[in-house]
Amino acid sequence: MSSTLQEKEIKDDNKKVEEAVEEGESADADTRLEALGYAPEMRRNLSTIAVLGMGASIIAAPFGLTTSASFALVNGGAASYVWGWIFLSIVSLAIAASLGEICSLYPTSGGVYVWTAHLAPSKQSAIIASYIVGWLSCIANILLCLSIAFGEAQLIMAAISLFRDQNWTPEAWQTILCFWAVLLVAAAVNAFGVKSKSLEPINVASIWWTAGASLIILVTTLAMSDVKRSASDVFVQWNNTSGWPDGWSWFVGLLTPAYVLTGYGTISNLCEEVRQPERAVPRAMLGSVVVASLNGLAFILPLTFVFPSPSELEAALEAASGLVPYVFAQATGTAGGAFGLLFLVLGIGLFASISSFTVAFRCIWAFSRDGGLPGSRWLRRVDPRLIVPLNSLIVSTVIIGLLGLIYLGATSAFNAFTGSCTILLGVSYVVPIAMLLSRRRAPVRFASWGLGRLGWIANVVALAWVLFSIILFCFPTTASITPASMNYASVVVSFFAAFAAVFYFTIARTRYQGPLGAGQHGDRA
Repeated sequence: MSSTLQEKEIKDDNKKVEEAVEEGESADADTRLEALGYAPEMRRNLSTIAVLGMGASIIAAPFGLTTSASFALVNGGAASYVWGWIFLSIVSLAIAASLGEICSLYPTSGGVYVWTAHLAPSKQSAIIASYIVGWLSCIANILLCLSIAFGEAQLIMAAISLFRDQNWTPEAWQTILCFWAVLLVAAAVNAFGVKSKSLEPINVASIWWTAGASLIILVTTLAMSDVKRSASDVFVQWNNTSGWPDGWSWFVGLLTPAYVLTGYGTISNLCEEVRQPERAVPRAMLGSVVVASLNGLAFILPLTFVFPSPSELEAALEAASGLVPYVFAQATGTAGGAFGLLFLVLGIGLFASISSFTVAFRCIWAFSRDGGLPGSRWLRRVDPRLIVPLNSLIVSTVIIGLLGLIYLGATSAFNAFTGSCTILLGVSYVVPIAMLLSRRRAPVRFASWGLGRLGWIANVVALAWVLFSIILFCFPTTASITPASMNYASVVVSFFAAFAAVFYFTIARTRYQGPLGAGQHGDRA
């Protein structure tokens, strides 16, 4: 009995020590946050593994590779699908490492726009550049959340089609209703997630779910499929049906992995909810890319070995259920088996919807603190009961829900959101990286989480890729351009850029002054 009591006392003492350490870490992080000009308003209750899980959830490799597979398969086939993923994984590691290094200097929920402001050469350039990046980041996060939630709705419709012999195609309004349901679930989880302390276990669970799903799909498809392609078919054979020249087609096909490997930088919007953000968030950024890259590779490889032959691929791409559900059905031989595999992907999509929504409304809240958005005084409020910026959550839900209505009138225009969020996120990532390079990387010389000599390589790779991808992802995926196949990404980007410019010159110019102390070489770097 005395032994049991002694063990209990030891456990209680250890718990008190852990709580004291956590309080000390939170206090240090809050002091640093106040030095950057922001009052601590959020609860620091997320661990490194939870933030890593959120980053990996937003990337959602198996889910994204399911909903966007056609881009790569039309532009090169299985070889483009595999090698494009490997290539972009390497590039994404460079971008994530570059962002993580800057994040360790300025660990605030403002993320890229705050980094841009502090790395700008002058106060005036800091105001203008950070305002532009802030708007791009907010729009990109909204579009990313929209595209993920809508992709989840489309996969749910695909699951229904599986049980109707893949002959059933949903009406646009049915897909939109399903999309709204997914969006409301994501909003509800985020509204009560902090108070109920459920965000942490949800994001940790997403890591295990995604890894387990990839493994189950790998084993099941290879074990049950009667027809398997050769290694040469998968890794070497080139099947370009896009109409573009082969060299250019390879790059256009990179839209698939580029869209998937894009959301890791958005987890910087959680910096004010992590105890040691200057180390935890950079590690989570890089770690999420590593985890997602491996999961994606484990998902891609078995699928490419059971893909239809090039002569049958066009019919598979036109299947009512979509390409990957069609492949699942062919591999397992039954609708039930295909649904079982698709259910695993749907779980990944739900995690992704929740996580992308988490960062989207925090991005809006953070930018509102500096007066960057219409209604900033209202949007910046943190609900004292739920401990989340509830007003930003509500506005985000309404905006995303209304944007989904575009699908009723123009599915091709709606699909432009996929390319647009990729472009906008890329630009918002690369502006602070470019400013860091312009200062010869001096601010990160003593960063808490630094890259050392590798920093130059990572920064240059990130800058070169994003500048090239801006042009690349404005191209349609096929050379035969019709109103339905046209890439409207440039139109979407131009529209939001024009709206931001009008708001700046009419209202924000007199209100938005950028983050405290930004644009000065003697800043808090």
